[in-house]
Amino acid sequence: MPEQPAPLVIGHRGAPGYRPEHSASSYRLACELGADAVEPDVVATRDGVLVVRHENEISGTTDVATRPEFASRRTTKVVDGKRHAGWFTEDFTWAELSTLCCRERLARVRPDNRDYDDREPILRLRDVLAIVDEQSARLGRQLGAVVEVKHAAYFASLGYDLGTLLLEELAATGWDARPERLVIESFELGALDRLRESGARASLVFLAERFGSPADEPVAGAPARSYAWYRSDAGLDLLASRVDGVSVAKGNLLRVNALGRAIGPTGLVQRAHARGLRVFTWTLRPENRYLNLRFQTSLRGGEWGDWRGEFGMVLSSGVDGIFVDHPDLGVAIRDAVNPRARRRGCAP
Repeated sequence: MPEQPAPLVIGHRGAPGYRPEHSASSYRLACELGADAVEPDVVATRDGVLVVRHENEISGTTDVATRPEFASRRTTKVVDGKRHAGWFTEDFTWAELSTLCCRERLARVRPDNRDYDDREPILRLRDVLAIVDEQSARLGRQLGAVVEVKHAAYFASLGYDLGTLLLEELAATGWDARPERLVIESFELGALDRLRESGARASLVFLAERFGSPADEPVAGAPARSYAWYRSDAGLDLLASRVDGVSVAKGNLLRVNALGRAIGPTGLVQRAHARGLRVFTWTLRPENRYLNLRFQTSLRGGEWGDWRGEFGMVLSSGVDGIFVDHPDLGVAIRDAVNPRARRRGCAP
């Protein structure tokens, strides 16, 4: 029998276990640590530039709150049904945002990363893609990009079509001609439908939270459907006709006992594979506060627990790709579990 390909190791916003997320150094380090691909999240500026941020509210990831010239921009908005107070990318031009610096989002868990605060400017999507190209040439291997479209329905309500902006950016950077290296993902199936209908040359992956429903439900006149429904057999059947893969929270790949302790993998990957879908999972982190109870080694949330045990159990599910904050740890556990497996690309 042919060997199964090893799962992709995807640097979740770069290598944010070691540097502030979405910074240039975070992306470069992810590549150097062996990631197969990196994952930028994209939101829009007032003038329609795609910038790379975890959310469109940026007070926790930049120095905007310290900038007196932007104090009047602080406001409160409802995004995807949740109320947020702070500063939002759509209220700034790119010229304004380009003056801001990155900061560590998980400062209490990763206090050492604060040493890198305020050293680097925030990035556009095209800047990240240029880093991937630069690192591919330097390292002699073809690296991929997994672009997450954030809050598509919300931005559409403001008059911004993130899908169209993304396709234009991909064309401008030459990444529209690299489908084997490109994945586009979203928590909103409607956004992926429109990208498919527009001829996007990339693998399309539907993101599914553990709880709740997508912000754009109901889609195309169908009844409103929860993320849990999309993980059902009926949901996977529908996804198989619309996208190339599904990306789920790691908790959906771990069976737990009555005490909440992981006891083995679920059958979700096998059910998705039977329908031709690839499966990714997020986010593998070594700190105790993010590990399943079985793998926690102390009550200190920022201390590393038995990450090898949890990462290994996740990989035993047969998953096709893992999002990690520490790419070197992802590579280490993948190579330990699959020492002779061939590497795969981003495309299905």
